[in-house]
Amino acid sequence: MDLKVYLKKKKGVVDGFLDRALPKSDAFPASLHGSIRYSVEAGGKRVRPVLAIAAAEAVAGRDAFVPGLLAVASSLELIHTYSLIHDDLPAMDNDDFRRGKPTNHKVYGEAVAILAGDALLTYAFDLLTHPEHVKGMKPKALVNIIREVAIGSGNMGMVGGQVVDIESEGKEVDFATLEYIHTHKTGALIRASIRVGALAADASMKQLTALTRYGVDVGLAFQIADDILDIEGTQEEIGKDVGSDVARGKKTYPAFVGIEESKLRARELSDSAVKALEIFGPSADPLREIAKYIVDRKS
Repeated sequence: MDLKVYLKKKKGVVDGFLDRALPKSDAFPASLHGSIRYSVEAGGKRVRPVLAIAAAEAVAGRDAFVPGLLAVASSLELIHTYSLIHDDLPAMDNDDFRRGKPTNHKVYGEAVAILAGDALLTYAFDLLTHPEHVKGMKPKALVNIIREVAIGSGNMGMVGGQVVDIESEGKEVDFATLEYIHTHKTGALIRASIRVGALAADASMKQLTALTRYGVDVGLAFQIADDILDIEGTQEEIGKDVGSDVARGKKTYPAFVGIEESKLRARELSDSAVKALEIFGPSADPLREIAKYIVDRKS
């Protein structure tokens, strides 16, 4: 399969849904909605929603209609975008660029950027509970999906990892702490993305277990690849300042084991993720290709 074509197609579907679902940029209060649109429309590969869609396809088949899937997948992008807006703030990573554009707070100010992030997080759950968007989804599946998203993005997931990440800057920490940071601040929402796609498609326990293993491995591989890109990438490629992790004393895989060992570990995780999909047929090929793409990407 041609992964570039697949990713472009799914990104287009998600972007179209978000454009229809989000308030227009001039809707009152315009500063808030302009700020929201600015970051959501800034670009990005839509990795998390695409993973959710691909997981559902692995279970139900590539041509199957899964009720509510697009709303579920798109909610993940809103949460991811909120996290990026807040990550870039002076109190956190203090970045000037994101996806090749000035960060949200540089354009709209810190107060509006904070509130735009807050609004995106809550709007994600609006999508997940909107009767029109999730029509036809089984109530039990929807409840489980909402809980997965909350856990993946909250204190037991992404936010918890961000806190430990910030508190570890410039300090000596052990490898277990590094793994906690990586598997939570990035890995938890990626794992949730896979699981919610599977749940939306009514996966069996065996299928859900296999996809969860995939999500754990891909989530960690993704963050290790990000660590490497912060050293080897360029601002043009990754759309933000490079070398910022080292400058802030952040704990990364290359800092612990070096670049080459980090690349080897990312590749091992990618291979392990693909192996977890052995119970699936060709319908899981997009997931297999995404696992390989994640460690080879340049942005």
